[in-house]
Amino acid sequence: MGLAQARICNAIPVIGVLIIAHGALGKSLDDALAHVLGAAPAQFAVIEFAPGDDPATVLPQARAALSGVDTGDGVLVLCDLYGASPCNLALKLADPGRVEVVAGVNLPMLVRSFTYRDRPMDVLLRKAVSGGCDGVVHVPHPAHHAAARS
Repeated sequence: MGLAQARICNAIPVIGVLIIAHGALGKSLDDALAHVLGAAPAQFAVIEFAPGDDPATVLPQARAALSGVDTGDGVLVLCDLYGASPCNLALKLADPGRVEVVAGVNLPMLVRSFTYRDRPMDVLLRKAVSGGCDGVVHVPHPAHHAAARS
């Protein structure tokens, strides 16, 4: 690949993704995402917030992880529960328009985030939140299953 082609390829923005979540939830989402996508994605990291962790101790690790996934196009930080320690930690990393935080991470949100992370941050934010919300659905029992259980 020539130098001109390399510049064109590198001109495509790719927003990094960082999960900060309680315990092994982030790692489980990481494993599930790799399964869905067929490979572990680039520019992606997980911080596990264990019971008893001191946020002041985890903050430098989170900053290092953020730096590791940011190639200059920003980072979407996903956390599990609004108002909990991982979310509060994520908010210490926030930089409006550059490092954005979304609480309530789930697998549909994560997959949608990776599908749209080559778009501007405002688009990625809308798609991540809609993916998380739209991915939560009531799945009715098919009639043939209900009849078989009778």
